[in-house]
Amino acid sequence: MKRSTTLAAQTAPPRRPAGYFRKLRSDVFKEWDLYLLLVPGILFILLFKYTPMYGIIIAFKDFNIFDGYAGSPWVGWKHFEKLFHSADFVRVFRNTVIISLLKLVFLFPLPIIVALLLNELKNVIFKRSVQTIIYLPHFLSWVIVSGLFIDLLSTNGGLVNKALVTFGMEPVAFFLDSSVFRSVLVTSAGWKETGWSTIVYLAAFSTIDPQLYEAAKIDGAGRLKQVWHITLPGIAPIIVLMLILRLGNLLEAGTEQILVMYNPTVYNVSDVIGSYVYRMGLGNQDYSFTTAVGLFEAVISFALILSGNALSRKYLQRGIW
Repeated sequence: MKRSTTLAAQTAPPRRPAGYFRKLRSDVFKEWDLYLLLVPGILFILLFKYTPMYGIIIAFKDFNIFDGYAGSPWVGWKHFEKLFHSADFVRVFRNTVIISLLKLVFLFPLPIIVALLLNELKNVIFKRSVQTIIYLPHFLSWVIVSGLFIDLLSTNGGLVNKALVTFGMEPVAFFLDSSVFRSVLVTSAGWKETGWSTIVYLAAFSTIDPQLYEAAKIDGAGRLKQVWHITLPGIAPIIVLMLILRLGNLLEAGTEQILVMYNPTVYNVSDVIGSYVYRMGLGNQDYSFTTAVGLFEAVISFALILSGNALSRKYLQRGIW
């Protein structure tokens, strides 16, 4: 009896301290203005993140816009069965994974490298000038970026193809050639977002104790050794955090970018889950099927975040939670 009582006490969920809610109430009254600032953010999350979750039910219905949520008949797993037996979805899912992995492998390390290089600059004016220049593309919409790259890579007067012809090479139809279009997506995404992503790592550098660098200099460590043994370990928690968050968006693959840059000629290599949902949902008005696709994507993304965090805690002893 005593043993079972002890086991129950060990497995029971931890209780709040007796004075927890009393202290919380006291803190709210004391810092009411700060808690008041939380209200708009909480309302935004409730309104735009949680309220739309009710719409998930149409993935299990034959939704008709005139019948509404209540009037549309339940069909169970019908749309998910259609999803898993669809040849189009297999192609779309494969494209999504390939494009996302290409961006992860080639673009995730870039902001870290750029931040390390900027951190080594001693001329403050030059450093700030470079930062401003590489931040600017982030503020351009994908429509503008798409237009810039179309002009740059055009076979009819594009700067890149002019250079290729000058060196005796054949012009390349970058936006019509399935073998190179994915590289255009990765390159344009890197040009637009790399500079902006460095902000997080530059901020992380400020948390590293300068005395560590001074001690390393006394011991005779050069700049590369200081970066390897002090800087990178110092920002390792931020790198892990950004990697786990990036895994959660692995199936997003840059839908907005692809929608403004792709065309039917390269659908076979660039049609991703987001663009597929857009075309099927708005083009064919197949709301139930596209909701099932979106729900499938959300479940996989959630599983990736959990897996990434678990692996990080196991092998790096760090994680989001």
